[in-house]
Amino acid sequence: MDTKKEFMEGVRGGIPIALGYLPVSFTFGLIAVSGGLPVWVACLISLTNLTSAGQFAGTSLIFAGAGYMEIAMTTLVINLRYMLMSLSLSQKLDKTVTLLDRMIFGFVVTDETFVVGSLREGKLRRPFLFGLILLPILGWNAGTILGACVSSVLPMALQNAFGIALYGMFIALIVPTARDSRNVLIIIIMAVTMNCVLTYLPMFAWISSGFRIIISTVFGAGLGAVLFPKDYSDEEMEVQ
Repeated sequence: MDTKKEFMEGVRGGIPIALGYLPVSFTFGLIAVSGGLPVWVACLISLTNLTSAGQFAGTSLIFAGAGYMEIAMTTLVINLRYMLMSLSLSQKLDKTVTLLDRMIFGFVVTDETFVVGSLREGKLRRPFLFGLILLPILGWNAGTILGACVSSVLPMALQNAFGIALYGMFIALIVPTARDSRNVLIIIIMAVTMNCVLTYLPMFAWISSGFRIIISTVFGAGLGAVLFPKDYSDEEMEVQ
């Protein structure tokens, strides 16, 4: 296939992703600067990360005065799914994709780019991959810059009001999935219950807010894996 044509196919696949990233990253830039981070720090966070949930969670821990270890472990737990996505996509990469190409594309593996890459027929080649990630990167960073710059000129009272957007963002992430899946709802309830136990029982007062999130997340995910294991036997029989 023609390299230019394949690149443009990737670009077209990235257009809806970039459009979806703009309002999310705009909100992140707005919240980050409203919470006290300089504009350049908010932009640097988005430039070196591409994970909405991880960035929002990490920023909330920064505002809470959490330590580096708490922030690092929290974002690691939240973003572990990208490791599995990358392993899955690596099976579809063409032999011409170099190690450097893999590292660059791995930096931009998100839920959306993973879906587009997974659904594409045939092997994934370098032109398509770089076309696919181009606009999402630009959209994510452009939204952050716009949100950060707008926040810096807003009145302080209005900036403080935007703090609720952080909680609204997390609610928007979990409610649709919990509504469609009873198992997910149970896992969320278990994780929230664990976090409440760690927060309000005096015996756990020594655990910081960051580590409470980590413990609750691992507890909910681990218990969910035990209670609701996925049976691959039928799928394997079909493949065979």
